[in-house]
Formats: sequence, C-alpha cells, structure tokens
Amino acid sequence: MTPNALAEHFHSSRQAVSKHIQILTECELVKQEQKGREIYYHINADKIKEIDQWIDQFKNILQTKFSQLDNVLLTLKKKKK
Repeated sequence: MTPNALAEHFHSSRQAVSKHIQILTECELVKQEQKGREIYYHINADKIKEIDQWIDQFKNILQTKFSQLDNVLLTLKKKKK
C-alpha cells in the first residue's frame, strides 16, 4: 500500500504514517517498491518470522518459569491443609 492508502485506515496524518513506515523500513519489517511516482510498501514476511522465532525463546522461558511457580504454589497450598 502507499502511505496515503495506509493513512486512510488510521486516525493519523500521512506524515505520521510515513514516519512509522520509515522506522519499519529501517528495521526491515517492510519493503518498499517504486511504481512510477508512487512508493508501495509490503510486509517483509521473512523478517516477521525471524522476530517471531526470537520472541518464542522468551515465551518458552516464561512458560517454564510459570510452570515452576505453579508447582511451588500447589506445594505450599497442600502444606497449609
């Protein structure tokens, strides 16, 4: 989509949307493609997958910690009875 088309879907100015797109482009989350006078932006699915894999590491760590906490709380609850 073009910045104008994107701005229509948000309560933001075209300039604000362009600034966000610039940051996303620098982070390689979106790619730009020039077609005539217009610049179209596309999601970079490979980069999104890379970020998802990075986040999964933390989800797994947190899941383990929460499971351990559940076990501790269940043990404490059983001792109180």
